[in-house]
Amino acid sequence: MTDEDFMALALEQARAAISQGEVPVGAVLAVDGEVVAAAHNLRESLNDPCAHAELLVIRETSCVLKRWRLSNATLYVTLEPCIMCMGAALLARIDRIVFGALDPKGGAAGSLYDLSSDPRLNHRIVLHGGIAADESSQLLREFFRALRQRRLSARRDGTD
Repeated sequence: MTDEDFMALALEQARAAISQGEVPVGAVLAVDGEVVAAAHNLRESLNDPCAHAELLVIRETSCVLKRWRLSNATLYVTLEPCIMCMGAALLARIDRIVFGALDPKGGAAGSLYDLSSDPRLNHRIVLHGGIAADESSQLLREFFRALRQRRLSARRDGTD
């Protein structure tokens, strides 16, 4: 499978998030070219600020493989990882991160910060951004546009 194929799976997860009222971010973690885990954001459903798609796949992969060092792993995610998720990827020793849309307000893979190659840390991650960026961005834009519209309608109806 190619990076684009894995990102297509991550996009499926992002679309599944929308049906649960979650921000459409999907992730897939592959080890040695095989998918081990796939997930989407579950922060709203679990009332857990740490339930980002990336953390969910890292946790699941560690459980499946019965190890915390995820060498030979590539994390595919539709949105540039935040500081928390980049930190987890570094600690898990993930080799590569392939992501779609940039996150200029919270991205830690080059937009706002770049933790992937900080010489003060003991691990480096190879980054490849922009894969399926347009579709990833479109899902996010449409989700937040609909959310704003629902909130505006609720205010007008007095049901806010």
